[in-house]
Amino acid sequence: MANGSDHRPFEAPNLQTLPQQLGVRYGRMTTAARTHRLTQYTAYATVNSDMFKPTKFGGKYTVTLIPGDGIGAEVSEAVKTIFKADNVPIEWEQVDVSGVETGDKHSEELFRESIASLKRNKLGLKGILHTPVERSGHQSFNVALRQELDIYASIVLIKNIPGYETRHKNVDLCIIRENTEGEYSGLEHQSVPGVVESLKIITRAKSERIAKFAFSFALANNRRKVTCIHKANIMKLADGLFRNTVKKVGEEYPTIETNDMIVDNASMQCVSRPQQFDVMVMPNLYGGILSNIGAGLVGGPGIVPGCNMGREVAVFEPGCRHVGLDIKGKDQANPIALILSGSMMLRHLGLDDHANRISKAVYDVIAAGKSRTRDMGGSATTHEFTRAILDQMEKQ
Repeated sequence: MANGSDHRPFEAPNLQTLPQQLGVRYGRMTTAARTHRLTQYTAYATVNSDMFKPTKFGGKYTVTLIPGDGIGAEVSEAVKTIFKADNVPIEWEQVDVSGVETGDKHSEELFRESIASLKRNKLGLKGILHTPVERSGHQSFNVALRQELDIYASIVLIKNIPGYETRHKNVDLCIIRENTEGEYSGLEHQSVPGVVESLKIITRAKSERIAKFAFSFALANNRRKVTCIHKANIMKLADGLFRNTVKKVGEEYPTIETNDMIVDNASMQCVSRPQQFDVMVMPNLYGGILSNIGAGLVGGPGIVPGCNMGREVAVFEPGCRHVGLDIKGKDQANPIALILSGSMMLRHLGLDDHANRISKAVYDVIAAGKSRTRDMGGSATTHEFTRAILDQMEKQ
């Protein structure tokens, strides 16, 4: 079980030692791991600052900004306003690609532009791109982006926010999701009218890669257990391969407890006794479902940050992939998830002072209870909530 007394700031996992543990060479690395415990508002950088060699010109980092669909433009503006107020040394390279218009020539060009920008800058902050359910024949831009850039590890941190009461207490778990295969392979077709075949791809190589990432993450963050989520009782070959690979990798980490759980049971256990979980690793589809369940445990999609890590590129985005089309343009969106995802990005860059000021202001505003958006039981607009954060930052 995760140690609730650690008070890890949920937007700041320690991935600083992962390059060495994963056996990946990215250039110059730090020579000593920090050993001080995490406090509520200070923490390690998300990753070693030169791990992905982000672009820096004139003392500023260039970051690809993809606002996304739905409420993306509104919450992105909140992030830009807060970063500007704190003089964060970042230049935004904004690409207004949309998943809604998938298929036309202009949207495809913007998608290619976003890929080129991320390859160039190595770093992105992204809202969610909508994938219409009724549209067939076109792959989700979210999925295509992760596959093309090999952003293979999704990290979603599910943790209670101090001062914001929810039904479940002491929730502190991490969902690590394989991002590039599984049911999201995009390989499906209608063999004859009324009959569809959809391929689920599971490989040993990618299962081993995500398993090593999960155990290394657990080791780096003083977490005690990794739970493999699967459906190997039915999908004996595909999920059986994933489960067996995770168990095999777990043998290399004797200080970390390893267990596994069928996804049906895991879903029930998450809503009945979530405190039993620490780090959970799973294939793509299950990660999407459990991330949303986890968000519901701690207050909803508006407050859960996340990131996606690859060998060359890191993209930070809300952990619960909720577009918010129903409140688009109504000034009701909760910007916390993207703000704290931005805070994770700042730690990734080694800009801990900026990250600490911003995240502390967010937590303080929530704890005070005077300014909360509608999804958190308040009446504040997006602009009003952003203003409250800015005012709190001025008091620090």
